Amino acid sequence: MEDFSLNNKQLLRVINNYRQYLKLEKSLSPNTLDAYLSDLDKLVKYANDEKLSLFTITLSNLQNFIANLHDIGIHPRSQARIISGIKSFYHFLLLEEYIEDNPADLLDSPKIGFKVPEVLTLAEIDAIINVVDVSTAEGQRNRAILETLYSCGLRVSELTNLKISKLYFDDGYVIVDGKGSKQRLVPISNRAIQEIKYYLMDRGMSIIKKGSEDTLFLNRRGTGLSRVMIFNIVKKYSEEAEISKNVSPHTFRHSFATHLLEGGANLRAIQSMLGHESITTTEIYTHLDKSLIRQEILEYHPRNK
Repeated sequence: MEDFSLNNKQLLRVINNYRQYLKLEKSLSPNTLDAYLSDLDKLVKYANDEKLSLFTITLSNLQNFIANLHDIGIHPRSQARIISGIKSFYHFLLLEEYIEDNPADLLDSPKIGFKVPEVLTLAEIDAIINVVDVSTAEGQRNRAILETLYSCGLRVSELTNLKISKLYFDDGYVIVDGKGSKQRLVPISNRAIQEIKYYLMDRGMSIIKKGSEDTLFLNRRGTGLSRVMIFNIVKKYSEEAEISKNVSPHTFRHSFATHLLEGGANLRAIQSMLGHESITTTEIYTHLDKSLIRQEILEYHPRNK
């Protein structure tokens, strides 16, 4: 059977045919369709890196691909979704006779289980933040980072991409660039605002590399922080505070949502704050009154009490 290069028009035509198959024969929603194609793109990039063809790839290659996802911290639930998309693609290739054997037939999904994510108590949050030595510029920056993570419930990528031009402290909001380049307004607590203002005084006296002028949180070289650096900061202070739980930046985000929910905040307001756009409930979240969301956060977030 003819093999196809990953860089020619024929592969693009096959993927376009797959798109039509999902849209017309499977009647997938636009969001689900985009998710399937996005997951397929991850496999395409992996195949390119390994100099493999999608049409001659083996079960062993696919297992290595999934192992790589695990190694970089992709959640088992997300891995399972990606595997489902891969199986769908190879079922299509077999159906259309692009391949004779399906390498994804025996590809197993990870065991997801029902493990509840770690949640920090307010006392534990305070312990982690209070252990930071703010006598140094780096320490003040790190306290501002931790306070912002908890105050706003941000993803790591959203934190590292925060822009000074999108801080509206007088109004109590920041504009966050979320998944899919979608922006949302996120209320921010007065305590986080104060910590950021202290940090900005130090930042204003540092050397900033060209292109990073608008990036809020910078490293010693004057450029934006990496995801790994944020993870390391959280780990460092969690250990210093002697927190026995497995703490990551996402723990702050999950604790933020849990504390709001436990305090009585409206679930839809929390979901909008987090930037969740569920396939079945996107319309509910995108039409929420922003003033109502801010009222919910100010009323129920521990930092505003």
